[in-house]
Amino acid sequence: MCENGSLALHCAGMLSRREVLTGMMMAAAGSLLNASPYGWRIGSQTYPHRDMIKGGDFMGLLRILKAMGVDEVELCSPFGYAEFAPLADAAGVKKVIAGEGMICESAHFSLRELREQQQKSIDWAKTIGMTQMAVATLGGGTTPTMDAVKRAADEYNAIAAVAAKSGIQQLLHNEGFETSMVDGRRTYDVLLELLDPALVKFQFQMSTISVGFVADEYFTKYPGRFLSMHVQDIDLNQPAPAGRPGRGAQVAVGTGSIDWVKTFKADKIGGVTNYFVEQNMDLTKASVAALKALTV
Repeated sequence: MCENGSLALHCAGMLSRREVLTGMMMAAAGSLLNASPYGWRIGSQTYPHRDMIKGGDFMGLLRILKAMGVDEVELCSPFGYAEFAPLADAAGVKKVIAGEGMICESAHFSLRELREQQQKSIDWAKTIGMTQMAVATLGGGTTPTMDAVKRAADEYNAIAAVAAKSGIQQLLHNEGFETSMVDGRRTYDVLLELLDPALVKFQFQMSTISVGFVADEYFTKYPGRFLSMHVQDIDLNQPAPAGRPGRGAQVAVGTGSIDWVKTFKADKIGGVTNYFVEQNMDLTKASVAALKALTV
């Protein structure tokens, strides 16, 4: 029986063409029912839920997210993230997603896999129907030299040029290395200058407000340079968890320190067109509900 989520990908091959088409129509209808703000689909980055994927219950995860009001998922590559190894069958993944009335336009990839086997990763992404490939960080450490930052930018421009030839938009997220300082400036700002605007767009991590990165300020300062964002809220009045830099604890959208109306007005300037809640399941449920109710 295909109701067993652990058999999700095996059962995907048994989905009829009618079921796949029905799923696609459900996705279109769902995007109208669950969209907010601007009529955008509500998305979820699946990394916080990776244990379900590792355990083989990809279909079960999608059903939980769909019931919350999520219509789009962002995955991680099975070649760069061990927990996502069960998703290596791209055609099967595509059928499962469509069968649940959802879409997937984006995933995260490790920098190492793009260095070593970029075409394999591109082929996987395109089979699923993705148009965006993101890297979490360029991984240059937390105390880089300017030369190291320039080398990282040159390498990523080259990777993005290959992706562009396949119709893929390369994205850069901001964590670790990107939030460091170099020669008295934020490494992130230097990368925004060094990375080719025609080849690389940015995906903003909202939780980096904990280290002083305010989304609406970046969207306004660098118009058109962004394409998506990872959604979390941070209560800056709470202490940060042990081992995490900055201040503040992660909370549901609308209950922390981020001005979401200001953010969603500025993101139009920044160029953002989609977003993904990236939180644990309880916070995801609360944040999706808040996003559905948000008006700007």
